[in-house]
Amino acid sequence: MNITAADVNKLRKQTGAGMMDCKSALVEANGDFELAVDVLRKKGQKVAAKRSDRDATEGVVLAKTSTDGKLGAIIVLNCETDFVAKNDDFTKFAQNILEIAVSHKPETIEELKSLKYNGSGLTIGEKIIEQTGVIGEKIDLSGYDTIKADTVITYIHPGNKLASVVGLNKSGDFASVGRDVAMQVAAMAPVALDKEGVSKEIIDKEIEVGKDLAIQEGKPADMAEKIAYGRLNKFFQENTLLNQAFIKDNKKTIKQYLGETESGLSVTSFLRFSLS
Repeated sequence: MNITAADVNKLRKQTGAGMMDCKSALVEANGDFELAVDVLRKKGQKVAAKRSDRDATEGVVLAKTSTDGKLGAIIVLNCETDFVAKNDDFTKFAQNILEIAVSHKPETIEELKSLKYNGSGLTIGEKIIEQTGVIGEKIDLSGYDTIKADTVITYIHPGNKLASVVGLNKSGDFASVGRDVAMQVAAMAPVALDKEGVSKEIIDKEIEVGKDLAIQEGKPADMAEKIAYGRLNKFFQENTLLNQAFIKDNKKTIKQYLGETESGLSVTSFLRFSLS
């Protein structure tokens, strides 16, 4: 059987597998292109099964907005080593998944994995398994979420290990201010938009920690709770986005910075994903 270089190259372009792997798959499939794709997919399933207990803690975190700027999506695609994470083909694979997410707007990560991957005939979930065989490392799409707002801005920190998405409540040219706020989210990791958004679980934990610290400092037990609530206000200031000091000008809060940009401008929601 004559397996041509053009056949091998066609399979390589579709699957991303190495030239020798593609040639071997075509030989095993007796030149049947679709069967060769299935051979590579099964190889990926075998590798994935062998590496299922491995830790995939490296990877990339990417974010992107829709063309109308009203939706932003963020994903985390994991692998095992930083070497693979920095590979251009791996990053491109993640970018392709992200573009599909922005285009189709799935609600959940499971829905995203069920979408078709760029005319390959495979779902994204199946393509991830295939690429596990190609790369030889465990690959996992572990994070996905979206924000819809009048204006959505994304920020990817250099190195692709951290990204954020911010939704603003007004339409307009807010690219600069939106990027500033998205960078604030990335740098300061707020737990909520404002104090009303902080969960009861976090509040209870902070009060308990505050009381313990007060008692350790020698304060009377009957004063410890009052001191803890005072510290809770400081926690809100430092850990809720709108109340945080602006990293570019700590004399004003994010809320003040937005209001100075345009009256009534505010953040509706935000997302922050990181590998660490």
